[in-house]
Amino acid sequence: MYPKGSSTLLETLLLNFLFLLIPVLIFLIFFEHRPHSNNKFVLVLLSAVTMILCITMPIKIKLGFIIDLRYIPFIIVALFGGYKAVWPLYILLNLYRFYVGGEGTFQSFLFSTIIFILIPLFNRKFIKLSSKKRVLFAGFVCSLIACIYLTSLSTFFNSLNSEFWYVGLLTFITNVGAMLIIMILIEQIIANIKNREQFVHSERLNVVSELSASVSHEIRNPLTVTSGFLQLLKQSTTITNEEKRYIELSLQELHRAEKIVSDYLSFAKPQSENMVYSNLFTETEYTKDLIIPFATMHQVEVQFHFTNTLFTRYDRNQIQQCLINLYKNGIEAMKETGGGTLTIDISEKKQKILIKIQDTGIGMTRDQISHLGQPYYSTKEKGTGLGMLMVYSTINKLKGSIDIESRKGKGTTFLITIPVLEA
Repeated sequence: MYPKGSSTLLETLLLNFLFLLIPVLIFLIFFEHRPHSNNKFVLVLLSAVTMILCITMPIKIKLGFIIDLRYIPFIIVALFGGYKAVWPLYILLNLYRFYVGGEGTFQSFLFSTIIFILIPLFNRKFIKLSSKKRVLFAGFVCSLIACIYLTSLSTFFNSLNSEFWYVGLLTFITNVGAMLIIMILIEQIIANIKNREQFVHSERLNVVSELSASVSHEIRNPLTVTSGFLQLLKQSTTITNEEKRYIELSLQELHRAEKIVSDYLSFAKPQSENMVYSNLFTETEYTKDLIIPFATMHQVEVQFHFTNTLFTRYDRNQIQQCLINLYKNGIEAMKETGGGTLTIDISEKKQKILIKIQDTGIGMTRDQISHLGQPYYSTKEKGTGLGMLMVYSTINKLKGSIDIESRKGKGTTFLITIPVLEA
């Protein structure tokens, strides 16, 4: 039987849309501030509940077929999470659809299988798209799937009357409209999370910068004096070899302490005498030449490309130290693999300077990437984390951003985007 009236049909579709909104609101209220590692499981669980509710309250049409919005959360999870995230939804969807029964059960299984196989293939490209393009892409996929579904459904009817066309048109509009609205909400949530993290990180960097400027100079003076006296004491002929060994260890620790203090000093605000208005060529060329001996020692080939013509204002010393830190990290990541290639590419795009630093090293996990730039966090056994903190601090002062892509065993790519500022 067809729906008794258009109002009943519209109410059912709006109820399905409400099912889609509830998980978004639940996540926004209860889970947005929680660690990212738990978010994927929560999203899959909420999507599963949404699909069950949509299938439970469908539009029932002739021959036992049902129409609902179940594929919207299915498509969204497939696009954002790929096969790993969507396969539980695929199993749950078909098990529950078989439980509901009806004439269209096999067609539903076939249709969901096609979606399950094809849509996650676009996962990696989809993630790399801008927020606006992701919304449009998801809307396009949904409209295409809705058209294919309605077309295949029409083959089961001897004649297509006005009521079928009305149901089909309303279903198409509701599916595509609901997809666009849900995607806009999701992208806004993602933007809010990123903005909050960026704000917290900026505040953290500002605190470190202020502390380093005020404390580091005071610490360095007594360290220098102590180091000088120990070196004089080491030259004494009245002390034993055992005592000299203790002095040597003390000097090594003082040297390490001085290095940490020097790292802290790099967080200070840009100095006027070091400020330049340039296209970064001098700094990138200098740091590249500086790092080549270190790279050669570890069987790493350095490839350098420079095509940028845009100029901006920056602290020469800080940007040099920032680049050296990234180059060294990349080379050290390739030590365990017996060498590799460090690619340095400086280009421009839409009034922004792009610095791309790519290695073929051991790579990092998503969890490691999420902690980069935090004080005292390092992926190296004896690292302090101050090097990466300095990198984030420098780019933050330039109003820039850092995007990281990495795969275990494949390597890591740092993409630094610096907006062009007037001199």
